[in-house]
Amino acid sequence: MPTLLAVTGSPSPHSRTAVVAEHVLRRLSHAGFDTAHVAVRELPAADLLAARRDVPELRRALEAVAAADGVVVATPVYKAAYTGLLKAFLDLLPQDGLAGKTVLPVATGGSLAHVLSLDYALRPVLTALGARHVTAGRFVPDSAVERGAGPDRLRPETELDLYHAVDEFAAAVRAAAVHAPAAALPAAAALAPAP
Repeated sequence: MPTLLAVTGSPSPHSRTAVVAEHVLRRLSHAGFDTAHVAVRELPAADLLAARRDVPELRRALEAVAAADGVVVATPVYKAAYTGLLKAFLDLLPQDGLAGKTVLPVATGGSLAHVLSLDYALRPVLTALGARHVTAGRFVPDSAVERGAGPDRLRPETELDLYHAVDEFAAAVRAAAVHAPAAALPAAAALAPAP
């Protein structure tokens, strides 16, 4: 089964973006995918800004991106674009760091005026990093994340819309896995006799 990774770029310890990413990962996990999450804010800041790729925490995060078949890139919108924190992490990836991968962009923000930031700010960067396919992203308004005494929730209509995008992403990842060339398969799978 393909491995999927969420990369979240919010600097906030009470991030609505992380709540949305957890909903995405839960949906993908229930669909049978192996999932993982890299919260960029938890990486060592000085090493991230100095681009010290050999630091163990950064090396593991970059290896997780390299190993993933699909990547969910989630960010709050600040100043009509994705966060500088996410930019610092994406800058550490090689020029083809998303080559062959299916990517789902997700953004959160306080105003629907920022909906287009997915297409005009984030999508070009993901494409420049070689993503095979960037699926239709989703913008989740901050007001759709409900916080209370229990677990954080999304408003039902927002959750349904988000899950529609997640299901399209999952289908694209599965389709890419089916059409992957033999060279991209693990050596054991490539050498296995045909049934």
